Amino acid sequence: MTAAVDVVFPCLDEALALPTVLADLPEGMRAIVVDNGSTDGSAEVAAAHGAVVVSEARRGFGSAAHAGLLAAQAPIVAFCDGDGSFVSADLAIVVAPVQAGTADLVLGRRRATPGSWPLHARVANAYLASRLRSLTGATLHDLGPMRAARREMLLGLALTDRRSGYPLEMVLRAARAGWRISETDVTYRPRVGRSKVTGTVRGTATAIADMTKVLREDAR
Repeated sequence: MTAAVDVVFPCLDEALALPTVLADLPEGMRAIVVDNGSTDGSAEVAAAHGAVVVSEARRGFGSAAHAGLLAAQAPIVAFCDGDGSFVSADLAIVVAPVQAGTADLVLGRRRATPGSWPLHARVANAYLASRLRSLTGATLHDLGPMRAARREMLLGLALTDRRSGYPLEMVLRAARAGWRISETDVTYRPRVGRSKVTGTVRGTATAIADMTKVLREDAR
């Protein structure tokens, strides 16, 4: 039986976080964990907790996220980090406007708990969100990875970025296509284990470079 919502979890060494992340998934949602080269047994943990596991050899957030989208079968697809920084139960409120037909793309606006969101990452996110508002007119304050849209519409965007620019490209192309884009508050808490992107200055700088490239290409 096909789930109402498939939730894509790009994954690189998240074995410690996955049990709780998957256990908190709302009823009617199916987890698709995309293993992006883990060496800590993440794929085995995900499978043991009922997730569909997809292997994506090409490294990069966009590579993993898009592999999950291609593997999805449900009419609605959501995306969420698998590191425990998001509360999986919040996916219900992100998905709800898409299910109701009142929005085409919904992003989770992170409401950070203490210690969850380093200042350098928060500043970078605010800058990119402001650029998005000016370019698209969408009232967005966060480029957070928790989001949901209809699968066929997402596939129709023909996204090409396979690195950290994937979430930004999704919003830009959706706006160009006239989608109704909105955001809703979700909880953001300290991740489980060591961060590979926003928790490090180097990781944040790489993500900014990837997103700047997407912005530059969109302006052509």
